[in-house]
Amino acid sequence: MTHDHPDTPARAVSRPFGRVLTAMVTPFTADGSLDLDGAARLANHLVDEQGNDALVVNGTTGESPTTTDAEKERLIRAVVEAVGDRAKVVAGVGTNDTRHTIELAAAAEKAGAHGLLVVTPYYNKPPQSGLLRHFTAVADATGLPVMLYDIPHRAGVAIATDTMVRLAEHARIVAVKDAKGDLTATSWVTSRTNLAYYSGEDSLTLPAMAVGTVGVVGTSTHFTGALTKQMIEAYDAGDNAAALALHRRLLPLYTGIFRTQGVILVKAGLTAAGMPAGPVRPPLVDATDDEIAQLRADCAAAGLELPE
Repeated sequence: MTHDHPDTPARAVSRPFGRVLTAMVTPFTADGSLDLDGAARLANHLVDEQGNDALVVNGTTGESPTTTDAEKERLIRAVVEAVGDRAKVVAGVGTNDTRHTIELAAAAEKAGAHGLLVVTPYYNKPPQSGLLRHFTAVADATGLPVMLYDIPHRAGVAIATDTMVRLAEHARIVAVKDAKGDLTATSWVTSRTNLAYYSGEDSLTLPAMAVGTVGVVGTSTHFTGALTKQMIEAYDAGDNAAALALHRRLLPLYTGIFRTQGVILVKAGLTAAGMPAGPVRPPLVDATDDEIAQLRADCAAAGLELPE
C-alpha cells in the first residue's frame, strides 16, 4: 500500500540507516571514566532486544561535549566491534569548527563507522552560505554517508529549506535528523529532494511520516525501540489505526524522557534496569529520586516496567 497521491509519481523511499536509530548514551564507570565493556553490552542490547537498525554514538545524548577526541574514537571502535556486523554505527562528529569536525570525521572513518552525524555549527551562528560550505567540506572529507542534524533550538540557527535542497545534491549527504519541529519545512524538503528524513523528536515520529520521513533517531528508544519499530512498520503497511494506538501508548515516555535533559533520565532508567550507564559528566547532574520516581510513572503509563 502506498501513501502517494495518485497524481504524484511515486519515489522510492530510501532508508540508508534503517527505520529505528537510538542516540546511544556513553556508559561511564563510577569514577566517570569511559566504560567500553559497558558500551559493547548496551549496544548489543539496543540492537538485539530493542530492534535498532543503527546506533548513533558520540551525539549529544552520548555526552559528546564532555568526551575527548580519543574517547570518541575508542567508543566507535568498541561499538563497531560489538554490533557492526548487524547494525550500522553512525558517529557524531559535528562541532562549531569546520576543521575540527573534519578531523573527527576522518578519525570516525578510520575507526570503522558506517556513517556520520553532523550537527549544525552551534553558538557562532554562521549564515546559510557558511552552513553550505561547512557541511560540504565535511562530506568531501571522507567516503562515508552523512546525516545532517538540524536542531535550531540548540544550534541557534536552522538549515534553511533552500540550503537543504542544495546540500542534497552532494552524493554523500543522504539523510537528515530533523529536530526543527517544523513539519511544513520538512514537507518542502522531502518533496524536493531524496534526503531520508529521520525524526529527531520521539513524539513526532508518526506524524512526521505523513509528510515523508522514514524513521527516527530517538532517545526514549533506549526503552521504546522495539515498539517504535512496530509503529513505523504498521504505518508502512497502511495500518494507520495500529500505528496511532502505539503512538498514543508510547507518548508518556516519548515526552517524559525529556522532563529534564534526556541523557540524565536515560542513564537513570538504564541503571534501574541493570544496564550499563553510570553517572553523567558535569555540567550535567544525575537524576534525583523524584525524577526517577516520575520516570517510573511515565514508563508505567506507556505499559513498560522499570524495575524497582
